[in-house]
Formats: sequence, C-alpha cells, structure tokens
Amino acid sequence: MIVRNHFIFSSLSKAISLALLITANSHALAEAPSSATKQLTARSAEFNQDIIQVSKHVYTAVGYGVSPISMIIGDDGIVIIDTGISVQESAKVREAFRAITPKPVKAIIYTHGHGDHTTGALAFKDNDDVQVWAREEFGHEDNFAKKAGLTIQRKRGAAQAGFILTPEERINNGVAKAFWPSKGGKAFGTDTKVKVTHTFSDDSHLLNIAGLELTLAAAPGETADELFIWYGDEKVIFAGDNFYKSWPNLYPIRGAGYRDVRLWADSLSKMLEYKPASLVGGHTRPIIGQSEVTEVLTNYRDAIQFVFDKTIEGMNKGLTPNELVEYVNLPEKYQNLDYLQPYYGHPEWAIRSIFNGYLGWYDGNPTNLFPLSDKEEAQKIADLAGGSEKLMAEAEKSLTSNPQWSAQLCDHLLALDGKNKSALLTKAKAMRLLAKDLLTATGRNYYLSVAKQLEKKAGL
Repeated sequence: MIVRNHFIFSSLSKAISLALLITANSHALAEAPSSATKQLTARSAEFNQDIIQVSKHVYTAVGYGVSPISMIIGDDGIVIIDTGISVQESAKVREAFRAITPKPVKAIIYTHGHGDHTTGALAFKDNDDVQVWAREEFGHEDNFAKKAGLTIQRKRGAAQAGFILTPEERINNGVAKAFWPSKGGKAFGTDTKVKVTHTFSDDSHLLNIAGLELTLAAAPGETADELFIWYGDEKVIFAGDNFYKSWPNLYPIRGAGYRDVRLWADSLSKMLEYKPASLVGGHTRPIIGQSEVTEVLTNYRDAIQFVFDKTIEGMNKGLTPNELVEYVNLPEKYQNLDYLQPYYGHPEWAIRSIFNGYLGWYDGNPTNLFPLSDKEEAQKIADLAGGSEKLMAEAEKSLTSNPQWSAQLCDHLLALDGKNKSALLTKAKAMRLLAKDLLTATGRNYYLSVAKQLEKKAGL
C-alpha cells in the first residue's frame, strides 16, 4: 500500500475552548512542523529565483512566477520556450535575458496550453512578426471544459493551489513557489493575449528560425496538446510538464479528463531516444549532464509505467479502486528518489484515474449500481450508532487517532444536517490534521482550504 503517513496526536484538554482550539490548529504547521512540513519547506529552495545557463546558448529562468522560461540564442534573434503565468513577472525575465543578449524575440513556443506557461507571453512579443508555435488543438483541456459549460474546475483549482491560505499554511505548490494571482486573475486558461500563429499536426516538425534548428515533437501526457522541443546542436530537451522533479500529476484533483498515462510514459521514451545532455522540465530547476538526465528520465518513465501496468493487472483480477491502491506497491527504489516524491501528484490518485479512464465509474461491485443516497446511508449509519449524538461523539473521539475516519463520520452527519456546527468544526479539525502530515502540496492545500470554508460556514 502507498502510505500517506497520518500522524497520531495526543489528546487535547477538554478545558480548551473550541475557538482556541481552532486558532491553535491554524498555527499548527508553524508551531509543531511534521516531517512532511519540514520536507515541503526545504523543497522551496528548488524555486529560488535564478537565471541558469543550461548550455552555451540556452538560459532558463526559474523562480519567476511558477514555471521556467527558457531562451535559446540564435544568429539574429532568440526563441522563447514557455512564457510564465504573469506578464509582470515575465517582464523581469525579459529584462534579465536582454542583459545577456540584446537580440529580439523571433519565436515563442508553448509546450502546452496551461495558463501558467502561456499567460506571460505579452512580455516577449517584441514585435508583430514574432512567431508563436504550438501543437494543433492547442488548449484542448481548457476548451473541452468550456464547450461543456464546466466551470467548477476553477473553484477546485483555487483550493488545490491554496489561494485563500496564508503563506505559512501554503508553503509552496510542490513544483513551484506559492503564487497568488492578481485580483480577478485567472489561475488557469489559454487567453494569453498572444495568440498562436503556427501549429503542426504531425508527430514532429522541424523548425528553422534565427539560425536555429529545433525539433518540435508531439508528446501527449499531462495534456493532449503537449510537445517537447529538441535543440540538437547542444543536446538540450525541453520536456514541458511531462517532467518535473516530483511524482507527476497523472490526475489533478481540480478535475480533468483522463490524462493518458500510457502515452505519457511513451513520450518520455521518445525523449530518451535523443540522448539529451540537459533536461529542462515544465517546473523545477534544469538537470544538466547526460548520464544524470538519462538516469532520471528512465526512472521517471519506468515508475509511471510500473504503476500503469500493475494497475491494469489488478483491474484484470477484478479489483476495485480501493483494492487497487492496496495492491499497487511502488518499488522501493522509486520511493526513495527525491524527484519521484509526491510533492505535486500522488500515485494513489493515478491508480484511481487509470481505473476510471479505462472502466469508468462502476467498480464492478453490483451493490454500487444503485447505492443509497448519501442522506439515506447517513441515517442508517446514525441509527446503527444509536443516533446522531452518538455518531458525533464517535467523530470527536476518532479525531486524534484517525482523522480520516472522523472526517468520514462528519460527512454522514453533514448529509443529515448541513448546518451541524459540531460536525462542521470537527471535520475542519480533521482536515487540518490530515494536511499536517501530507507531503503532496495540492492535497494539503485542498484540505486546508476546505477547513477554512467549513469554519466560516460554522460562523468562526
């Protein structure tokens, strides 16, 4: 089983008032940091602001916004790989690049359509002749949701990112520093104000510009429109979000269509075929040195492939998603690699996503074909416990020893009465306890964001 390492806390004195308890929980991360909190805090060094020379003519800016921005210097101009999340932050990168070379931007290449890689593009639009390259159907993920009229992803995305949290609570986003959008700003989206001017639909496209020869290769993975860029003269590969130093976000808890895990692994294999000497990921700092790049990309691909293959094996045995997360044991050699730690994505979420991507919501147990409503089930659980008051008592009793069970019992209570103040606050406390020992920043942020919302609903 993939362990989430929930902490067990000592009992709190009943004399402490509920208000003081909530205040104490709010500051728990700073007062008594868990090992996960310490590790995530140390992780922030990965996002220190810097301009890194990757090779003779390649420079990558990290720590501006949330994603790296790279420059390749050509004969009479430069090519920009991804443009960041913020025009204001990206303008600082443009100035830093100008200090290295005064050459104008000839082309911008988007590795994929996520807004954290595209919405800073205006800072690099030196003139109207700048070519803007992407794969055909650029922005597929966002457009898919828009066509359905789906908007909940923005709300869930804000919880995943932790926009309502304090800097102490949020720490970072696992693969990027904590970044708050400007008021009314968008966390996701493809409205870059600098539109794509050139696309390709084949497996690869050879782009000759500014005296540079660049291969743009289709690389479905985190998104269907993902590509990577190969600069052969200096053996540099720009991987987009198919690689960063973390267990990959094979499923984002903000919600998305199925991210094809098998194709993701295949795209990493395609990168390895080029035998790159330097690797620039979609987040975190570049990796330089052919032997290290080969080792990292190989382990990254093999770990993803293992989870995929083992999940499919378990599915063929008739295992349900809950059984699969017990069945799929990530080999220890991958668990101990820092660049495969679950800072951003989590293997459990990937396993569940693979199941749903291939078999849909039905887990194969006919009991679940037409389950009781949440309220019906909650009433029967309460009846078994001897009434809602006893169920509430059990939720409070379980809080320190098993906050997950406490949260689930609170969900039953809230299904019966959504305004149950004790259940709201107890679940909020459970969320905070679960967050404290979770390394995965997206899940941690979600727990803490929901805790704040529950406390607000309870009148605190």
